[in-house]
Amino acid sequence: MAFDVLPLAGERTGVGRFCAGLASAFAGRDELELRGYAVARSARGDPTAAAAALGIDVRAWPIPARLANAAWSRAEFPPIEWLVGATDVVHGTNFVVPPSRRAGRVVTVHDLAALRYPELCMPASLTYPALVLRATRRGAFVHVPSHFVRQEVLELLGVEGDRIRVIPHGIDHPGPGSVAPPSPVGGSARTAPYVLALGAVEPRKDLPTLVSAFAQLAGAYADLELVVAGPSGWGEPAFAAAVAASGLGRRVVRVGYLGDRERESLLRGAAVFAFPSLYEGFGFPPLEAMAVGVPVVATAAGAVPEVVGDAAELVPAGDVEALAGALARVVDDGPVRDRLVAAGRDRAATFTWAAAADSLIELYRLAASDRRSR
Repeated sequence: MAFDVLPLAGERTGVGRFCAGLASAFAGRDELELRGYAVARSARGDPTAAAAALGIDVRAWPIPARLANAAWSRAEFPPIEWLVGATDVVHGTNFVVPPSRRAGRVVTVHDLAALRYPELCMPASLTYPALVLRATRRGAFVHVPSHFVRQEVLELLGVEGDRIRVIPHGIDHPGPGSVAPPSPVGGSARTAPYVLALGAVEPRKDLPTLVSAFAQLAGAYADLELVVAGPSGWGEPAFAAAVAASGLGRRVVRVGYLGDRERESLLRGAAVFAFPSLYEGFGFPPLEAMAVGVPVVATAAGAVPEVVGDAAELVPAGDVEALAGALARVVDDGPVRDRLVAAGRDRAATFTWAAAADSLIELYRLAASDRRSR
């Protein structure tokens, strides 16, 4: 089976975490021979070393993604077999699956923000829906991480329902006795209580609304801080402007990309985790916070209600007052915190990479069989 490893390159956001978690779960599966491929150069770097650490050999075509995507939007050429040799299935893990001569094809659609909120997307992302549609018209199956995204694919792309499979992502669960020390942020360990947000700083994450909500709390909670951790993105100017307008610059701590250990440590130390997104097809960070016993406040945006269930405080997207009120309630109210922590641990435990791998292997079998019958 050929597996797109390009999202493993560089600083991993949600798609990279999906690829890494799935590849780890595939390791040692006798029924699966995994080959990595990368049909593009990535501005984030070379995925070869990261894939090798997961036991995956990689074949790469070092060409710009825009050229590969432009070719595949017009023709079924070049086929994946030219790169990886004969294979039963090819899985495009990030919206794009190469054409094939004989292999069954699976493409993961993480969301359809490119159609719902094109103004919140980078230009390259706007090409994805057409590529997904072309692939499905030529027999590809669509993997989606939530029923919400399934409905988006049905409604916005018109893909037949029997070609779509809902297989939720897993999360990385902390091991027994895994307790990380306080995380150094801004040069020293956090000692003040803090609200935490994780993720790339991009418009869809709506971090300016979180800053405004935090500003409403600041007077009542003199020692509370807001920590925002994750890679820089094209939403950085709006975030910085919101921080400047709040007048609370010293209490808003911006942290860059963190490795797994630092990420877990920062999560464990949070008083509450905030997820103010405008649109999500899944949402790893709330589940990761739940897994380490941190209560979650999130927006009822996209797939978030489906993913978190009743284990988080949900507020309307973009509603500053509602977000501030929910954060205050979780910080203040012990019984609310206790309920969210207990429910969150139970909810997070239902999302495992082993379950995702089992279901995807079944989808691979179906895709291979379907292609042979055509």
